[in-house]
Amino acid sequence: MSDIPKPSGTYAPVLMPFNADLSVDTDRLIDYCRWLLTQKCKLAIFGTNSEANSLCVDERIDILDQVVEAGINPADLMPGTGCCAMADTVKLSAHAANHGCGGVLMLPPFFYKAVNDEGLYRSYSEIVERVGNERLRIYLYHIPPIAQVGISLGLIERLTKAYPDTIVGMKDSSGDWSNMKAVLEAFPDFDMFCGSESFLLDTMKLGGKGCISAIANIRPAAIQHLYENWQGSNAAELQSELIDFRDILTAQAPIASLKCAISHYSNNPAWNRLRPPLVELDDATSHSLINALEAYGFKMPGFG
Repeated sequence: MSDIPKPSGTYAPVLMPFNADLSVDTDRLIDYCRWLLTQKCKLAIFGTNSEANSLCVDERIDILDQVVEAGINPADLMPGTGCCAMADTVKLSAHAANHGCGGVLMLPPFFYKAVNDEGLYRSYSEIVERVGNERLRIYLYHIPPIAQVGISLGLIERLTKAYPDTIVGMKDSSGDWSNMKAVLEAFPDFDMFCGSESFLLDTMKLGGKGCISAIANIRPAAIQHLYENWQGSNAAELQSELIDFRDILTAQAPIASLKCAISHYSNNPAWNRLRPPLVELDDATSHSLINALEAYGFKMPGFG
């Protein structure tokens, strides 16, 4: 069994900065990771908002190496390692486990849509067996709006019985509270992270472990504050405010909106770069977003 502390709290699926040639700007990424850590936010690098599926396996391995070599504690990392090709998932997951990462966030193989639980079970089982490292902790990534391949309660039950020390939790980005609630109630020892801070208070009330949220990229401290104070008298008020703020950022393409915000508050237009097929917000939408953030009184203290 791994001696690495189990993940909990607030994680950001870290936005990926790109150079003009669309290579990853690792120096800027490391500086950004350090700022997130100062905000008590941990790092789910290679998440959806990291444009991870626009990065090849070798790029992800090189980035992970550089982040760890820069002195960032691997226990604070939960890299995304789920790929369509099993060999790619095994390679990335083994690399993360060898570094001593707190866990890995693993999408199911998502290209083939009409797969059943037996196929998904075999996929996860093969990955666990092939990595063969007791330090590996897998957090299943349930995001059916994007992957269109979900993680059922039956699959969770079978996987946790077969690999109780390896398949230990899940990020639920379904947006469906009834599904999150069902998982939390059926598997009280299974570490649940909600994929939106909108569900953080309810998740914590049922024994959840925290939140892995896109909005944590720009407002990590406020989300962590609710995580730390979910039993406080003003928890419902804190939750409501987080929902109101999230609505500003999700009215348009979320990754482009987050990068637009970071570009503005760091005074660095390079943050607006995305890898195709994603594109930046148009000028009118960018101005509208920044005006809304300014009207809200939003700041990013210590960033830029």
